Amino acid sequence: MKLSEPSPGIPGQGVPAPDDIARTWADVVSTARRSTADQLVVGTSGNVSARVGDVVLVTPSGVPYDRLGPADAVGVDLDGRQVLGTLAPTSELPMHLAVYRATGAAAIVHTHAVHATAVSLLVGELPAVHYMTAALGGPVRVAPYALYGTEELAGHVLAALDGRTGCLMRNHGTLTHGDTLDQAYDRTAQLEWMCRLWLAASSVPGGTPALLSPDQLAQAAEKLSGYGQKP
Repeated sequence: MKLSEPSPGIPGQGVPAPDDIARTWADVVSTARRSTADQLVVGTSGNVSARVGDVVLVTPSGVPYDRLGPADAVGVDLDGRQVLGTLAPTSELPMHLAVYRATGAAAIVHTHAVHATAVSLLVGELPAVHYMTAALGGPVRVAPYALYGTEELAGHVLAALDGRTGCLMRNHGTLTHGDTLDQAYDRTAQLEWMCRLWLAASSVPGGTPALLSPDQLAQAAEKLSGYGQKP
């Protein structure tokens, strides 16, 4: 894999080492395949990316994930100029780049998950139906519809992500970001589960789902900050 120099003036860590590129690309492909196996996408829908220095590695447009190998890596700089590979990057590249430029994200997962997309058709925000809402920064907003692959959609997504690590996109799907691909993917899976929960509770005739208060979410967020194994 040959990587050209990023254009001058782009902030970041410069040209990443080939081993870092190879390892991260393998993680991107693995995560994309996982989204298919978990039925969060169908066919070549959805996309995955990860940032290494000033390079964003992203799944290509219209190529089944099981066909991708080490030689198929696709990389662009933060202005969208292709610096690695010959395959065309995903059509959703503007959305990925907008998130990387505006946040500290190192990885992004975009899916067309069924339950999450269904919720995007019904409400402007996924209510706080579970304490894991706190892991995404609060009730998950729905970005207004815009044609896929456009700067308009990228702008809507950035607004919906303000103070959040995930959002829904009306008539489209989900986007989550994180410090690692595993974290971004876990947030996607959690968001899909919460959407499924809300749909199930909302469908009970005469029932109204109980929601958590901002104070309860804040308590959950504080406790989640210490969750898991300590280094």
